[in-house]
Amino acid sequence: MFDRRELGHILTLYGRMVAAGEWRDYGISSLRDVAIFSVFRRSAETPLYRIEKRPKLRLKQGSYSVIAMDGHVLKRGHDLKTVLRVLERKLIRSVD
Repeated sequence: MFDRRELGHILTLYGRMVAAGEWRDYGISSLRDVAIFSVFRRSAETPLYRIEKRPKLRLKQGSYSVIAMDGHVLKRGHDLKTVLRVLERKLIRSVD
């Protein structure tokens, strides 16, 4: 499972993305060897992104990963804040 600190980081990012109109819904899954936070544009679709925590990988690639809708791993690492930065870049837009 995600602990309180981890969920705080994830939900802070989620709140900013909802305010920007990018995301609309989320789901949390706790399986035997992985915890998943899924982000949806609409609740009836497949998730745009999955934020996964796999404790078995903490000594190798890192416990945390962000996975896109197509299954491509966008970022993987040991620190959740640095892994989530790949999604924060989606908020940065040029102003005309």
